[in-house]
Amino acid sequence: MTMQSTQLENSLLNHIPKKESSFTERQSSSSSALIVPGQTIGVLGGGQLGRMMILEGRRLGYRFVVLDPALDSPAGQVADEQIVGEYDSPMAMERLMDKSDLVVYEFENIDPDMVRMIEAIKPLPQGSNLLRWTRHRGQERKVLQDAQIPIASYQVVTSKTQILEAIEELQLPCVLKVLTGGYDGKGQWVIRTLDDPFPPVEVIEKGILVEKFIPYVKEISVIVARGVSGEVEVYPPVMNIHRNQILHMTISPAPIKEGIRERAEQIAYQLASQLRFVGVLAIEMFVLADGTILVNELAPRPHNSGHITMDIMNPCQFEQFVRAVTGLPLRKPARKSTGIMVNLLGEHQEAFFEQLANLPSCAKVHWYGKSVAKEGRKMGHINFAGDSSLQDLLELVNEIPIWEPLSGQEWEAIFSIANNQVEGRRLHD
Repeated sequence: MTMQSTQLENSLLNHIPKKESSFTERQSSSSSALIVPGQTIGVLGGGQLGRMMILEGRRLGYRFVVLDPALDSPAGQVADEQIVGEYDSPMAMERLMDKSDLVVYEFENIDPDMVRMIEAIKPLPQGSNLLRWTRHRGQERKVLQDAQIPIASYQVVTSKTQILEAIEELQLPCVLKVLTGGYDGKGQWVIRTLDDPFPPVEVIEKGILVEKFIPYVKEISVIVARGVSGEVEVYPPVMNIHRNQILHMTISPAPIKEGIRERAEQIAYQLASQLRFVGVLAIEMFVLADGTILVNELAPRPHNSGHITMDIMNPCQFEQFVRAVTGLPLRKPARKSTGIMVNLLGEHQEAFFEQLANLPSCAKVHWYGKSVAKEGRKMGHINFAGDSSLQDLLELVNEIPIWEPLSGQEWEAIFSIANNQVEGRRLHD
């Protein structure tokens, strides 16, 4: 732990009343521990996940205070209060805990030591262990291995020589990933030949995950929730389409065989039961041509691929998260309709504003309130919900001139089956 972290811990422990106990202690003494409506949830992070979490939590009657370095953050806009401060600021942390009855985090790139310090003083049901594992790809793979969850072959290395040795053992193609940080494809290098670009030396020395490239036919994800008393609820798998390594579209339900759906949900339930987290966990998975499922990554919080639940499932992932961390009983997800989610990125903003009045009645817009639009930055999303067939809904979404239409390869991925066959339908070029 750094000297700054030690100073922060001492400051927090000296200034927060000692009568506050950890969530674990409260849970062990009472399995029905609750934070009731009217009390305040503190949120570490002011992004769009916090924003949507707060909007659902308000419906249940909770109050919210947000800590984020940026003034007028997406979550801060809808919270009762925003504390503008850095996550390693003792004063900001003290203010957050002083105003909160319970604390949660809405993103994983936060120092687990900071979270550990908070959970020693205030209820923080998500805990720091899952955060520590999921923000470090090497530790995450080790946890998945120990849980006997199928994953791609990998090695963790710290030099170019070790990378070459790992590639020789795993065989090309391989994917190189930074161990911490990195999202939406950042910090990743696909190596198909030894002439392809490798990470800089200074990046390699911090640690690199070398992983066998998986020739998957579909990428799916599953949202699973676990409450303070151990109850688990699993959302049906969805299919994801990425462009430039950023999620473009989510399709629910995922067009997969029943056996694959059952296996994906079984993996999610198994992970929730073994990891014993509290809150919501997103599990990204690859489906191979023979129907095999390999887990790719975990996210210890609501996830972009779960945004479609906001308009086609009851409850949505954000309400379920609030229920899980406050001790309210979880609800079994019930489907209301078929749905497609499309992300609105910075480069889509102008076209989105132009088309806003022309969107079909089945479109539900969720805009995040970010002041600056940048290429690749998630500014919002649109959920399309309807009772029509998946084919019809896809064609409707495909005709909207905000984003590029689906390519022939994307159509094939959507309708392919795990035995390399394609369902009978009209192909699109």
